[in-house]
Amino acid sequence: MAELAVVLGLLLWEEVPVYWDIDFNSEDTYKDGENQLKELIKRDYNRASVIVWSVGNENPDTDERLKFMSGLANCAHKMDVTRPVSAACLTNFAKNKIEDRLEKYLDIIGINEYIGWYSPDFNLLPALFENSKPEKPVIITELGADAYPGLRGTIDDKGTEDCQAHVYERQVETIKKIPYIKGMTPWILFDFRCPRRTSAIQKFYNRKGLVSPDRKHKKLAFYVLRDFYNSLEK
Repeated sequence: MAELAVVLGLLLWEEVPVYWDIDFNSEDTYKDGENQLKELIKRDYNRASVIVWSVGNENPDTDERLKFMSGLANCAHKMDVTRPVSAACLTNFAKNKIEDRLEKYLDIIGINEYIGWYSPDFNLLPALFENSKPEKPVIITELGADAYPGLRGTIDDKGTEDCQAHVYERQVETIKKIPYIKGMTPWILFDFRCPRRTSAIQKFYNRKGLVSPDRKHKKLAFYVLRDFYNSLEK
């Protein structure tokens, strides 16, 4: 996949799977994570497609996690002084703010946020950016909403293409006004199989894709993002 990205001209955010229920107190777990990171960097160091090394995804800001992931960030910096290091972080939900002690060890702050979907109040989005004064560039590493391919309705009907497209319209309209946000990676391009997704809409797929799993149907949100990217290019 990394080789193909070079051929196609795709840019890679390469991340080790340090996410969710990691035992941050375990020395063996840390050694495992650091070994995976070292193997990844050694393998792909000379690939032009790789632009960011990422040391993890969606972990609460605890003392144990800070020690664990800052160690990985320092390891990545030591092995490669040419590329930025990041992590996909959560926002501080209580303060509705981009705030994570791990930021000190990162070059780019990655933020996963699903305002308009898991947090339905869109007013939280401009407030999040207004509350935050990050000293480093931010990339929105995940955003989006579920939509069953071909299912239509109103913008308030969860799981419809219309609702998903509306979420993206509101997101990009807000994000483009924030100078410290330097990019975003919508979650995701294609629907994919996922046994944890068991609702009537999901049917064992992650339905946040912009395109159906058979690659034959582009959802409405696909065109929202296409037009947004085209406007940036112009």
